[in-house]
Amino acid sequence: MGFRFQKRIRIFKGLTLNLNLSKSGTSWTVGGPGASVNLKDGKANGTVGIPGTGLSYRERLDNNGRGSSGDGGGLGWVVWLVIAIVLLGVFFGR
Repeated sequence: MGFRFQKRIRIFKGLTLNLNLSKSGTSWTVGGPGASVNLKDGKANGTVGIPGTGLSYRERLDNNGRGSSGDGGGLGWVVWLVIAIVLLGVFFGR
């Protein structure tokens, strides 16, 4: 087993920033209940889910290594969904 360092910073109610350092690399995650964006090794992944159910959907947000998505080079509908859920969590969160 290897060592790792994990730090969670609460930006404000409903939004946190997580930093993970390990032998395999560095990872940053920002999000709140129900939605987050993870950055690791130049790749971006978005996750949306229903808190407390274990149900979630994860999708790669950048187009590196893929063909054209036809959306004009934007990050897609998942990014907007993640942003909307984070904002809902901030304004209507616990």
